[in-house]
Amino acid sequence: MGFKSDIEIAQETKLQDIREIAAKIGLTEDDIELYGRYKAKVDYNLLKDEKEKDSKLILVTAINPTPAGEGKTTTTIGVSDALTKLGKKTMVAVREPSLGPVFGIKGGAAGGGYAQVGPMEDINLHFTGDFHAIGAANNLLAAMLDNHIHHGNTLNIDNRKITWRRAVDMNDRQLRNIVNGLGGRGNGVVREDGFDITVASEIMAAFCLSTDIMDLKERLGNIIVAYTKDDEPITARDLKAHGAMAALLKDALKPNLVQTLEGTPAFVHGGPFANIAHGCNSVISTKMAMNFADYVVTEAGFGADLGAEKFIDIKCRVAGLKADAVIIVATVRALKYNGGVPKDELNRENLEALERGLPNLLKHVENITKVFKLPAVVAINRFPLDTQAELDLVREKCKELGVNVVLSEVWAKGGEGGIELAKEVLKLTEENSQLEYTYDLNIPIKDKIEAIATKIYGADGVDFTPVALKEMARLEKLGFDNLPICMAKTQYSLSDDPSLLGRPENFKITVRQIKVSSGAGFIVALTGEIMTMPGLPKVPSAEKIDVDENGTISGLF
Repeated sequence: MGFKSDIEIAQETKLQDIREIAAKIGLTEDDIELYGRYKAKVDYNLLKDEKEKDSKLILVTAINPTPAGEGKTTTTIGVSDALTKLGKKTMVAVREPSLGPVFGIKGGAAGGGYAQVGPMEDINLHFTGDFHAIGAANNLLAAMLDNHIHHGNTLNIDNRKITWRRAVDMNDRQLRNIVNGLGGRGNGVVREDGFDITVASEIMAAFCLSTDIMDLKERLGNIIVAYTKDDEPITARDLKAHGAMAALLKDALKPNLVQTLEGTPAFVHGGPFANIAHGCNSVISTKMAMNFADYVVTEAGFGADLGAEKFIDIKCRVAGLKADAVIIVATVRALKYNGGVPKDELNRENLEALERGLPNLLKHVENITKVFKLPAVVAINRFPLDTQAELDLVREKCKELGVNVVLSEVWAKGGEGGIELAKEVLKLTEENSQLEYTYDLNIPIKDKIEAIATKIYGADGVDFTPVALKEMARLEKLGFDNLPICMAKTQYSLSDDPSLLGRPENFKITVRQIKVSSGAGFIVALTGEIMTMPGLPKVPSAEKIDVDENGTISGLF
């Protein structure tokens, strides 16, 4: 008997009316804007009406991702359902999926098996239109920038120093580098340009770090789009674009209320890339969830070296948040892959490879418990062919670091498969922890980057290219030196080389470029070849997706 697909499980589940879900967190029909029967937006102004409450924030992170899969979102949703089963008033707060990966190779981001948020098809396809609004705001700014140059360029913008690109929520390598403005004088000024995927737009990052519409408008105004011939920055505010951009985003800024398959309320809102931006759902949805529930489970993108580091050093710092407990997700298969086992041999017991791959998990555990000083538990997503000897080895090595290992079976059993994990998490949230950041904001940019590389990645240091050093000096001169750092790095390795698996040693990180995301409020340090516009694989997931005469979608995972 074969396993049911995620979409089959989702379509067989009878979701509750979203008004019933809203009632579980104390909201009436007047507090929500309905998008059909199973989706609603919640006005962020309700946040101002609520008093601060002592709710617990639980972060779900993982080892470096592998083709074997880890199941971070699935764990986030499953443990939320388990907490609900234990009688706790719980909410989930996760990111929205991007259409690019949905139609590409990665798939959606609504969980899996019996631990999903629904309606799954809606969440993965268009949802409430938030990403389209962000793309429209991005492209309005691009249009106003080129229009200003076409109509006389009174701001003295240097065509060769335009940093703002257009955006579309699709994997389309053909648009990475383009020439536009062709066709004569009436069609604009000829220049090189390009597209990023919408989730890589700085507007997405600013959107997710904003606390309300006025904060968002301020951040949008601060976005640097180009430099003058005298090397002075030009912002969206200089182009008088930020008001209209904020108007396009006013409804998108309201968090989207949905539910898990077991009826736990969930906010699914925002979704910046985790290896380019900070990879977390919106600050507004996290804070609102903490107002409406006693326990909030959220996740951060990719492995803990990217997602958890940025969640803490950027999102928590900006928003005044603190995780009360951290779940680090791994699989035996992924650890064996880190130990050098090819993907098609992962089902065989291999204790030697597991021992070689385990240091990757242990480094992430050390970062959470020793650098950030937060209590953690390792969740092993169990696969049928995992052997007892392999599971015992993982448990033994984590125990040496003072961290428990709990088996998670939420994919197959939903909340019931996460009860033991939820109980461990409840214990951890009662510990009196004191969050520490990786670096102090007031030290030089170079020192902040070196702190992340040495403390979090385990590097011996950082090499900066001449271009990066020059840009760093310019940003310090412009007064941006007190911002947090957002590392743009491969997700597949603790280093900046995706082929170095496990726990690399004796390596340095090379920072090739530094740029400021002044609207988001962080400095981006680029390492390796980070793609802001992915391409589709040879056989994209889009080929398998279809719809029948009743409007029922198939092939969506």
